[in-house]
Amino acid sequence: MSSLVIQGDTSGSITVEAPSVAGTHTLTLPKATGNIATDATVGLGTKNLIINGDMRIDQRNAGASLTVNTAAVVYSVDRLFTYGQASDGVFTVQQVTDAPSGFINSVKATVTTADASIGASQLYILSHKIEGNNIAHLDWGTANAKTVTLSFWVKSSLTGTFSGSLKNHDGSRAYPFTYTISSANTWEKKTITITGDTTGTWLTTNATGITLSFTLGSGSSRLGTANTWNAANLDGATGTTEVIATNGATFYLTGLQLEVGENATPFEHRMYSQELAMCQRYYQDIGRALFREYTENTGFPQHPMLYGTTMRGTPTSTLSISNSGNIDDATFITYSRTSGYLSVNPTSGGAVVFIDYTITLDAEL
Repeated sequence: MSSLVIQGDTSGSITVEAPSVAGTHTLTLPKATGNIATDATVGLGTKNLIINGDMRIDQRNAGASLTVNTAAVVYSVDRLFTYGQASDGVFTVQQVTDAPSGFINSVKATVTTADASIGASQLYILSHKIEGNNIAHLDWGTANAKTVTLSFWVKSSLTGTFSGSLKNHDGSRAYPFTYTISSANTWEKKTITITGDTTGTWLTTNATGITLSFTLGSGSSRLGTANTWNAANLDGATGTTEVIATNGATFYLTGLQLEVGENATPFEHRMYSQELAMCQRYYQDIGRALFREYTENTGFPQHPMLYGTTMRGTPTSTLSISNSGNIDDATFITYSRTSGYLSVNPTSGGAVVFIDYTITLDAEL
């Protein structure tokens, strides 16, 4: 009985020999161009270093619009934060259902107050921080630094050359990149290949490893030379379109993927439950639940609760209470990355305590 024979050589060619009634036929496939990923993580739901790149998870806002008019971090959909300037340009950001084929959601930024004269150190950005634990295999900062490819879908009411950047935790190393939007109000896919940085310090801990930013408009000191590594804290490239300068301008983003290799592969659609759990490492809303306890004294009973998933670090907690009959006070006490206590002070011994509470836990980078 004949068998199928597959042979390869060092040139990258593959020869397939298959049995045939008329004899053996040989099919030689040409050598592939670019890198063929051999990382063990490919196909296991972890090739994309971006979490929530399809903008599906929005724990904080459930699709509500946010106004960005202060020099502070404002989170829209999970893992994607925005930053603007107080008393200057203003934009809103929101999860929407306008998306290209194969996607359900995108994030939309809309300029409501234009800033046509951006200060040298000012910036308006959409950003995503990647944990250092998730980039150790890139070997950035060494001679073995791996090349990565960034791909995404974008749509804007403006056309022209736009920009963004990759940078390290302290902004001492940055790679500004550019991309072109050719048609207004039309979804377009962009692909950018970035050679890994062989110098600089790239954290591989639970702190920030890489910050990816898309600039809507940045000052001169935050812009630099495109398509090369710079020893500066940069958010984009010099001479590119400033979305914030046009009142009413819109900018949409989805399908965000960063992966090892010189070629973009199809977007990695992970299970919703898997994506949510990955988001909850950085932020989670325990939600509303009913706590009931019979107390026999006026002490401070502590009710333990488990987080949805192990968080990146000890989170900042916010507790909201309603329907809290028979209690004086309630506080949330965090003591580890995996669990915490709700501490209750009842008003009288033997009281039945009902608490309808919401607890949010924030361990964002």
